[in-house]
Amino acid sequence: MAVIPPDQVARLQNALPFWLSLGTIPMALLGMAWGGWAVLLMPLYTWGLYSILDALLGLNTDNADTETTEHDLYFYRLITLVWFPVQFAVLLLMVWYVPQAGHLNIAEKLMLFFGMGVMSGTIGIVYAHELMHQKDPLERWLGDLLLASVLYSHFRSEHLRVHHLYVGTPRDPVTARYGEGFHRYFLRVLTDCPRSAWAAEAAMLARKGLSPWTVQNPFFRYAVLQGAMLLLALIIGGWAGLALFVFQAFVAIWQLELVNYVEHYGLTRQHLGEGHYEYVLPRHSWNAAHKATNWLLINLQRHSDHHYKPDRRFPLLQNYPADQAPQLPYGYPVMTTMALIPNVWRRVMNPRVKAWRAQFYPEVTDWLPYNKGRNPMPKGAP
Repeated sequence: MAVIPPDQVARLQNALPFWLSLGTIPMALLGMAWGGWAVLLMPLYTWGLYSILDALLGLNTDNADTETTEHDLYFYRLITLVWFPVQFAVLLLMVWYVPQAGHLNIAEKLMLFFGMGVMSGTIGIVYAHELMHQKDPLERWLGDLLLASVLYSHFRSEHLRVHHLYVGTPRDPVTARYGEGFHRYFLRVLTDCPRSAWAAEAAMLARKGLSPWTVQNPFFRYAVLQGAMLLLALIIGGWAGLALFVFQAFVAIWQLELVNYVEHYGLTRQHLGEGHYEYVLPRHSWNAAHKATNWLLINLQRHSDHHYKPDRRFPLLQNYPADQAPQLPYGYPVMTTMALIPNVWRRVMNPRVKAWRAQFYPEVTDWLPYNKGRNPMPKGAP
């Protein structure tokens, strides 16, 4: 009988909290089987439970050794590798079963797929985000499949080719402007992000002397994968199943953009003149050290370090104190819920943005161009 070495047992134990995402699976199965109040289990598990756990468990400011080897990260990486087949199996089961389930009324069916969208957006897209940043082809393909299952494949191009390059500047659609409410932001990114992603890929192909209509454009792959997902949903669940599949995709996209809104709200890189901006620093993303939500979101809340060191795998992302990065008062579940109520959001976050500006950029006296998403005038300009 094989014995697991003690060091491997320790690594497994340390990684296990990040496997709590699998708790959504029984929530989905119970919701389908029981109906009624059980259809709320998936959003309650992701939004409600982890907000409570954050309040009980507090913050985790410990940092892993950034020199940790890939071998030592095996059990952390494994959850991101197995998630696509797990999520996809649950999604297909729901697309097949729910439309024909006689014990479920229309409201219950919609709520089940709302919960599925919460799972796909809160967990699936977060895992896709981790996978798309890696160099391994398998990991990138798994990321593409996760994004295709929510019909948001262009997110990979937009995130890697636009957001990471231009975060905190007017060229980044995803950086929420100071005073901009989420609902206006959401409508804006739904149109701006696909355009900016296409333009970025077209520009890269042009530098190689290629047309944007070549099959080497990843948008060709995106279209094929998303088309296959839609066709599969139609075959398995009929028109009702297809409609519910599209609904969960919309909810997942909404969840993603809620998080994107929170991550950079009001934070801008200083304009150095002639369209140039300072380098990305930890101060240009909101940081959150809430322990439980970082388990669920595989350290996504350590977003300050992710933008500072984009190649770092999630277990190695570092936490920053308040003198290096702005801090969110609550974890993402609470903050994204707050973002749905613009007046409450501005009351909580605008003073924090102003404090951030005074702390890191006391020399900047005119913030109006930054608020409007424009390049400030260079020093000495008329």
